[in-house]
Amino acid sequence: MENNPVISIITVNFNGLQDTLELCRSVKDQVKSISYNLIVVDNGSKVDEAAQIKQIYPWVQVIRSEKNLGFSGGNNLGIRQAKGDFIFLLNNDTYLPDESIHNLVDTLKSNKNLAAVSPKIKFAWSPFAIQFAGFTPLSAITLRNKTIGFGESDNGQYNQFRQTPLLHGAAMMVKRHIIEEVGLMPELYFLYYEEIDWCTTMTEHGYILGYEPKCTVFHKESRSTGQNSPLRSYYLTRNRLLFAWRHRSGFTKWLSIGYQSLIAIPIHTIKFLLKGNTANAIALLEGLTAFIQLKK
Repeated sequence: MENNPVISIITVNFNGLQDTLELCRSVKDQVKSISYNLIVVDNGSKVDEAAQIKQIYPWVQVIRSEKNLGFSGGNNLGIRQAKGDFIFLLNNDTYLPDESIHNLVDTLKSNKNLAAVSPKIKFAWSPFAIQFAGFTPLSAITLRNKTIGFGESDNGQYNQFRQTPLLHGAAMMVKRHIIEEVGLMPELYFLYYEEIDWCTTMTEHGYILGYEPKCTVFHKESRSTGQNSPLRSYYLTRNRLLFAWRHRSGFTKWLSIGYQSLIAIPIHTIKFLLKGNTANAIALLEGLTAFIQLKK
């Protein structure tokens, strides 16, 4: 582990030992031309996987949290210990296929107004389709957007740097001084929307974000992962409302909250009930209730 690394790579592990070990191995094998330290946060795993990781890879800095702090809380635990000028947040179910990580640093160094970048992200399973090549902006009221390139074959059509309003939480590199200015990733979301909020805060401070395809990261997530999960329904519902409260203003804020509460949530609840999916229907209503009950 480098004492004064250029990059601090941070990944959060939650009952995902094998994936985390494979990520560690890919970092060790691929990152040769730039100094780094790798921090693994074991975020409340059922057993102490931190100890197992440290035994296999003693050069990795491992932090054990007995409590699951959520996506943002786990990453923030690592960021507080990071020493690099550039903080690279990577999901533990990703891996680096080559040496191209240095291109993210080069791009960030080239523009003082560029706060953070995400690489091209591809699905790790054949046919290795694109998962992320940038985002379209969130709509003002419905808070919907699209992922550029999602599911497409990679024929080089997204091989140019572009500005993007949001970055992908599975792989994003941020300048350390930007974090010191805008603050850590907000922890009140726990799961989903935290990186959207963080990116929005950066742009509200006058910075820009980028998609840099000169670096590619592979992600083991399935294209259909969690689409019918009550946990996902709960947090997306709660946190979409929370995002509107924090980042919309005036009439737009109330119009967005009203749209979610009075139109979108009832419609999706009815759809789930008609399909016999009571668990997801309840999760939507619980998400709405949780938002209403938030004290801040």
